[in-house]
Amino acid sequence: MRSIVTYIKQTSIILYLLAVQGCSAQSQLIADEKETVSVENLQYFLYYPKEYEEEKNDEFPLLLFLHGGGESGGTLEDLKTNGPPKLLAEGKEFPFLILAPQNPHKRKWWNTRAVIQLLDTIIKNNRVDANRLYLTGLSRGGGAAWELAVQYPDKFAAMAVVCGMTPVPYAGWINKNMPIWVFHGTEDKSIPISESENMVIRLEEMGYDVRFTKYDGVGHNSWVQAYNTEELYNWFMEQKRNQD
Repeated sequence: MRSIVTYIKQTSIILYLLAVQGCSAQSQLIADEKETVSVENLQYFLYYPKEYEEEKNDEFPLLLFLHGGGESGGTLEDLKTNGPPKLLAEGKEFPFLILAPQNPHKRKWWNTRAVIQLLDTIIKNNRVDANRLYLTGLSRGGGAAWELAVQYPDKFAAMAVVCGMTPVPYAGWINKNMPIWVFHGTEDKSIPISESENMVIRLEEMGYDVRFTKYDGVGHNSWVQAYNTEELYNWFMEQKRNQD
């Protein structure tokens, strides 16, 4: 009889301790709020077409270019190794402004919120047609271009992505009225072409206006051919954001 009483007492103590622990844990759950501030230092190139000074009453389209991981975290001059900045350095002229920021972090993804803040500042302080904003990026910058299209679906009139990647389920978040052109090399070992193929298939299934250019036998540097495609820039100039 004594052992039964002892067992009951021990059980009661255990249950009491568990109840106390539960109350103690619950008492540590608090609700609070903290405003955070993230500061990003973005260096950038800004190109003006020659017509910008000649036609002082006109607004101009703007192309936002996001580079890849190889140009991240270095000097601004590194941007001239690929894409539109390379073509500009070689003397090519474009009919629109080109904004080319640099990701200051060697091993971090683009801070897309900071990029949009920079873009909005450039638009505000220049004669930019907000309905003719074009977006493009290669590799890591291509992934950031997809991200911007998802997060800011009403911002851009057209987008070109070169060997980028993004989660396919996000396809439905992209503005269906924004034309998209995707480029990728079939032998890309860094970002497999399947990353673009799967996204393009999903977009096509949903009725999006999407082009897909595959470069047979080309590896990760498909941007060389993509950005030397003159039709790409003519295609950009044909696009205007539909506000309806």
